[in-house]
Amino acid sequence: MHSDKITLLGTAPVFRQAIELARKVAPTDASVFITGDSGSGKEMIAQYIHHNSRRSSRPFMAVNCAALPEGLLESEMFGHRKGAFTGAVRDKPGLLEAANGGTLFLDELIEMSKPIQAKLLRVIQDGVVRRVGSETTDAVVNVRFIAATNGDAEAAVKAGDLREDLYYRLRVVPIHAPPLRERPEDIPLLAEHFLSTYWIRHRGKGAPVPKLSDKALRALGACPWRGNVRELQNVIERVAVVVEPGAPIRPEDLQLAGEPEPLCAANPASLISTLLEESYHVARERVIAQFERQYLTWLVNRAAGNMSKAARIAGVDRTTLYRMMERHELQRSPTAGWAVEREAEEGPPDAAAADQPTELPHVEEA
Repeated sequence: MHSDKITLLGTAPVFRQAIELARKVAPTDASVFITGDSGSGKEMIAQYIHHNSRRSSRPFMAVNCAALPEGLLESEMFGHRKGAFTGAVRDKPGLLEAANGGTLFLDELIEMSKPIQAKLLRVIQDGVVRRVGSETTDAVVNVRFIAATNGDAEAAVKAGDLREDLYYRLRVVPIHAPPLRERPEDIPLLAEHFLSTYWIRHRGKGAPVPKLSDKALRALGACPWRGNVRELQNVIERVAVVVEPGAPIRPEDLQLAGEPEPLCAANPASLISTLLEESYHVARERVIAQFERQYLTWLVNRAAGNMSKAARIAGVDRTTLYRMMERHELQRSPTAGWAVEREAEEGPPDAAAADQPTELPHVEEA
């Protein structure tokens, strides 16, 4: 789904539901409150709303309320008068005046201090802007507000950190930006888009674009993506910088952190919806492959890298265990053990090396 200026890629039902709501609210002047994990695309949704609104020819201004100390945030938003504080050598309009006729995006709203919240509420109610150091009205503005947070806004209201009247003024239409783990079917689409974008940016249009292999796409699909779309974007940009032109992109080229999200931790509705779009055999193989990889990682950790012990725990012989490890491209390196992707031309480790303790890479706790 897209406008002329903003492209939002995704076919997952939870994502399409959010964008459909954004499309419906865009032509109005209603305030929108976007929630979602960090990196899930809240600002992109805000920009999509703006560019599909009657205000699209006017400015879209954004401010991160968590990134600035209170005094600087107030000056940034409301502007200041000359001499209002040390360094205020001239009158300066703030973002509210700059966004007049357009949209102001307030990211991480719940980090805004209570005094600034009170001042913002007056602007929302009557459009009056008073700059820092001013005792009179400096401007009357017509601004559309879109707020966002990756925290719990209702908990912030109950704790007294967020004014209830401000919250309900801004939360006329709530939209939730789903995390990437709830839209796994969108990962290949996003990855291909980012690869094309960053390849052209870093390499130009002449060099042949590398291709994500099926194994690389499976690795991307198994990643927990705690950093959401922003993390995927970072991974693909790094690949675009280091991979050879026209080369197939392998799982080891991705340098993914962590381990696959357990199937039981995935969103059940999203998982079932994804599986039902595939044939029985494809869905069955995908679930089994993900289970086997997670089981093997757990197994080798439990056995402290001792493959004989791991085989005994699993109730299989070591040859079978090695075949499973190879099938999932887990290799035993000289320093890290069964940890990184196996090169296709490498043979299995010898039996003497197999019983030496190995160590899997550190896995970040969820």
